[in-house]
Amino acid sequence: MRGTTSLLVLTTLMILTSGLAGCINALDTTVDPRASLQAYPLQIQEGEMVTFDARESSPVEGVISNYKWDFGDGNIAETIVGFTSHAYFEYGVYTVRLTVVNDQGGEDDSTATISVNGAPQLNLTIPEVIRAGDSVYLDASNSIDPEGGALDFAWDLDWERDSDGDTNSRNDIDADGETVLVPTNNSGILTCSLTVTDIQGASVTESFELNVTTRRFEVIWESQELEYSWDEYLDQGEEWQGNITPGEDGRIISFEALLELDQDLMAPQDNFTLILVITEDGYRKTANTEEGNLTNNESTSAMIEDEDINPLGDDGIYEADSSAQLMEILLSESGARNGQGNWTLTVVAQQAEPDSAIEGLPDPDPGNDWELTIKIVVLIPKLVEIAYE
Repeated sequence: MRGTTSLLVLTTLMILTSGLAGCINALDTTVDPRASLQAYPLQIQEGEMVTFDARESSPVEGVISNYKWDFGDGNIAETIVGFTSHAYFEYGVYTVRLTVVNDQGGEDDSTATISVNGAPQLNLTIPEVIRAGDSVYLDASNSIDPEGGALDFAWDLDWERDSDGDTNSRNDIDADGETVLVPTNNSGILTCSLTVTDIQGASVTESFELNVTTRRFEVIWESQELEYSWDEYLDQGEEWQGNITPGEDGRIISFEALLELDQDLMAPQDNFTLILVITEDGYRKTANTEEGNLTNNESTSAMIEDEDINPLGDDGIYEADSSAQLMEILLSESGARNGQGNWTLTVVAQQAEPDSAIEGLPDPDPGNDWELTIKIVVLIPKLVEIAYE
């Protein structure tokens, strides 16, 4: 009897529970909203912003109380209006999820896909030491596009020079390969830039400086004697002229010019004039021949000489962009440029009896024949390039 009673109680409880559940389902009148999501632009570059518009979403019943945004990059937000924006700073494809909530407690989702193009990753190699005159090898071949696409390279190799003539010296394209060889002539700072662009138009620019330094030379001044000579014949009233430039490669220190006439067999000896002119220096010297001692068989001669024309050069260590530049600096030093220009030597026969008119007879007056010798002491700078410590 007790077992029958327990079964009736359990059956009654099950009927009551089932009925109550039906009543609760009948009271659930929640209506879900309808989510609508527009995103623009759908394709952007890194760092750019996307606008999201959910204002076309419908609450269906009641009002929309909340907009929940999941931007797909780990960032979320909630707004009470269906309009917002978000920036993406890393390349990739992102799924944005919008959840619309109405005041009935209903929810609905909508998604959009955003593609973010990655900017190129510029990798530039520059030599650590650059000397004037070097050709500098710049290498950007290790630059990459994150998406694996091709890259374009635009080099502006001197911000001080407007190579395309558009009045803007910082937008030139002096080279377009992934590597470039830049010649240098002078020391100093050369400011340049490289712009790398991918096929979707994303670009990155890097400016850089090339610090071009001077070269170092050891200079030793060596003494050298230059000698020039001429032998000619002049009739009375005639003159001869010759030109030399002994100071082109060195510093003139001293010189001695000697004009000698062939010894006459009888007096009087011929009379010649020797003239030296260095036009650039305003230098002019003249000497007339003097009779030598016939007993000692000395010739009639004239001499022009000078010493300490320039100071001696200083040995030491010098810096310059090139050996040619340093040579020019040394030879153009103020107060040490005398004698570098053109030398004009003139021999004038003031009085000279002619040779014998009778063929076969001895020349009674061979003084018409002369020889001019000029010896010049020059200091030549010898340059040897040395490495920096």
